Amino acid sequence: MKKMIIAAVAIVMASTVPGLAQTYRSEAREHRQDHRILRGVTQGEITAREYRNIQRQQNRIDRAQRRATRDGYVTQSERRRIERMQDRASRNIYRKSNNGRYVY
Repeated sequence: MKKMIIAAVAIVMASTVPGLAQTYRSEAREHRQDHRILRGVTQGEITAREYRNIQRQQNRIDRAQRRATRDGYVTQSERRRIERMQDRASRNIYRKSNNGRYVY
């Protein structure tokens, strides 16, 4: 009986870990992007309006990640879509922090 319970717990644990592991890379990347955004805001390189636009874009990425992990497995196409969204966001952060506008 004890072996069956341990086996059941192991199966449940193994089935939940892949969904978490597949989004770890994108979440780590998003964390780095958040740091870049915060640095741009504190240095005055990103204006309040630019910050709102970037945050809205980050919220869309978060929503896409939640939708992708809802079934417990992130497909290749979902992963590709999220990475493309993060690529666009990264370019957007760079452009907005290097466009010559400063908050004084």
